[in-house]
Amino acid sequence: MEITGKIIQAFPEVSGTSQRGNTWKKREYVLETQETYPKKVFFDFFGERADQYPLTVGQDIKLSFDIESREYNGRWFVSIRGWKAEPAAPATAPAAAPAGYGAFPQAPAGFPAAPAPGAVPPPPAMPEQGATDDLPF
Repeated sequence: MEITGKIIQAFPEVSGTSQRGNTWKKREYVLETQETYPKKVFFDFFGERADQYPLTVGQDIKLSFDIESREYNGRWFVSIRGWKAEPAAPATAPAAAPAGYGAFPQAPAGFPAAPAPGAVPPPPAMPEQGATDDLPF
């Protein structure tokens, strides 16, 4: 999965030794998305990735991550484990339409031309007096 946002908080590195005697370390961060309603996402980098991706507060990134859940004493805990971070691509302006194209595509041959913008279409033609139609009303 991927998410883009700005690092708003960086925590100090945490390290230790496992029960098997292996050393480990992790770095934790909070990312805030750049949406209408921003979301804050707490994530970490574990092991060698903690050194591979040193992030700073204020940095815009695209984070690739996995979500992990685990049970401990009858309660479930969820963590977001980052595996890649790269600079966020700057927002680009929409591409301009190719030359020769207007706001509306050209109608195929045999179709009436589109009315001018702001033009009011004529009312539908009324049937002649005395003409019968098969409508019940």
